Order: sequence, then structure tokens, then C-alpha cells
Amino acid sequence: MSLTFFDQFSSPSLMGIPLVLISMTFPALLLPSHDNRWVKDRLSTLQLWAINLITKQLMTPLNKKGHKWALILTSLMVFLLLINLLGLLPYTFTPTTQLSMSLALAFPLWLATLLTGLRNQPSTTMAHLLPEGTPTLLIPALILIETTSL
Repeated sequence: MSLTFFDQFSSPSLMGIPLVLISMTFPALLLPSHDNRWVKDRLSTLQLWAINLITKQLMTPLNKKGHKWALILTSLMVFLLLINLLGLLPYTFTPTTQLSMSLALAFPLWLATLLTGLRNQPSTTMAHLLPEGTPTLLIPALILIETTSL
């Protein structure tokens, strides 16, 4: 078997099927399909099991009022899983390595969490900005520092 310098750029294959096609179609198998039946085959059972596992792991630490975040958090987990799986393709990079992608996902969720805390428990949320027993002269500076650190 003679190899050339350009064989390193050829697409790897398994039984004649390029692995790029397999790796690109695999994330699509993780997405659930809409159907009237609850369980129609093994694939939908596996999808349902994975979604229930992710939801259970995310929602265990939360109380009942926090469960309304289940859809957005589970969707975010599946989205991040699929995006990071795309990074396994040859000659590609993972989009989550870019700061803009990470900030675009993190900032709205952080802001929503902060505003929800301010709306539901304003005194408790504001208490985190100022340590107890702070001298009066340091209060404005400490509020700025704690807001920045938050």
C-alpha cells in the first residue's frame, strides 16, 4: 500500500461509507420526531430516555417553581451537545470555543436569572451586594465592586 502526501486529507471511510456522512447524520438521530404515539420504536425510546435523564439531572436541585425552566435548560443542553459533537468532524472547529457564541448563550440566561431573583426576592438579592457590617463610607464602592463581580 503506497501512500502519498495527500492521503492525509482524504475522508476516512468505513465499509465504503464516508465517516463524515455518518458523523453528520448521527446528531439528527438524537432529535425527537413528532408522532401521535408515545413509543413507536427503539430510537424514540432512546430519545425519550435521554431527554428524561437530562431533565431529571437539571431539575433535581430546583424546587417546583423552578421547573418552568425545564424546557429552556433541556433545549440548551441538547443544543450544546449537538454543537460540540459537530466539533468531532474533521477539519472543523467547535463554535462554542468562540467567545461570541458563549456570551450569546450565557448573557441572556444570566440576566434572566438575575431579574427573576430581583422580581421574586428583591431584599435577598440586594443583600448579596453588600456584606453585613460594612462601614458607611465603603457602601457605594462595595456595591459597584459586588455588582461587577456578579
